[in-house]
Amino acid sequence: MVAIAGNLDAVQQHIAAAAARAGREAGDVTLIAVSKTVAPEGVEAVLAAGQTVFGESKIQEAKAKIPAVSSRARWHLIGHLQSNKARDAVALFELIHSVDSVALAGEINKWAERAGKTQSIMLEVNVAGEASKFGLKPDAVEAAVRDINALPRLDVQGLMTIAPYSDDPERARPFFRQLRALRDRLDLRHLSMGMTGDFEVAIEEGATFVRVGTGIFGERGKHHDQ
Repeated sequence: MVAIAGNLDAVQQHIAAAAARAGREAGDVTLIAVSKTVAPEGVEAVLAAGQTVFGESKIQEAKAKIPAVSSRARWHLIGHLQSNKARDAVALFELIHSVDSVALAGEINKWAERAGKTQSIMLEVNVAGEASKFGLKPDAVEAAVRDINALPRLDVQGLMTIAPYSDDPERARPFFRQLRALRDRLDLRHLSMGMTGDFEVAIEEGATFVRVGTGIFGERGKHHDQ
């Protein structure tokens, strides 16, 4: 657990350095510690080291884990959400990053209405057009935002993307830059982009949320750092 605290400190230093290079404040960037597959005691160790925002990808895992962790933790859903899990997502998460259709947004709105809650969401955009990735096509986002803004229980906070995997973080830069331009055009606040391998580039390009798993918790299998 000492190693995890050291990893967290190192990531925070890299966030501060990247923000400084971009002329930004480190406080403008929220670190999401991606805790999928991490046991509650591992989350507690990072919480004790000062990290409060955690990201989960699977509803079933989150349903078991969240009640076992101190209520000081704040939870974001960063993985793909199926419509039939929207009720649980509304109950568990303060921010859902991965809304990829107007239909899904409608389902979330329905359950938020029943819960008496305004649900904060972000729209996932498949900037690179990868067949293996979920997300709206960039040219469909403006209409989706318009339609979703008409849903009374949803608050569209911004846009999210996952850049194509590469050993070279610079290869992600054009995708992050494209998402920022789209965000700016739609006058939204947040950009959720950047993972362990490329979060510094993402910050340089305007990310307000970065999703780091492996960089904090260590290797847990392929691409666990979303």
